[in-house]
Amino acid sequence: MPNGNVIRGTRIGSAPERFDRFIEPAPRRPVTYWCRNAHRVQFLIAAEAETPPAWECPRCGQPAGPDRGNPPGGHRAEPYKTHLAYVQERRTPEQAEALLAEALATLARRRGRS
Repeated sequence: MPNGNVIRGTRIGSAPERFDRFIEPAPRRPVTYWCRNAHRVQFLIAAEAETPPAWECPRCGQPAGPDRGNPPGGHRAEPYKTHLAYVQERRTPEQAEALLAEALATLARRRGRS
């Protein structure tokens, strides 16, 4: 006799019910953009939604616009910055010296030095 925790009528890995048969999707319209490299970017957007002025090209990463003859200009890639570069932007050399002195004092205390 099976216990009360068994789910009957299903099997492991069975697919969920097909609810999409009864649901109609919202009206959509295709939108096409072009980038400087002549890549065509096409996607669907809701019919009542406003089209964005630019879209990023999935192939090259450049901005794409709706005018094929006049695509938007390329964006300037920001150079890679190290963690130290970001810290140096936020701190002055005097603040860095004070933080270093504080960290060294804490480390010396932990190691039992005065």
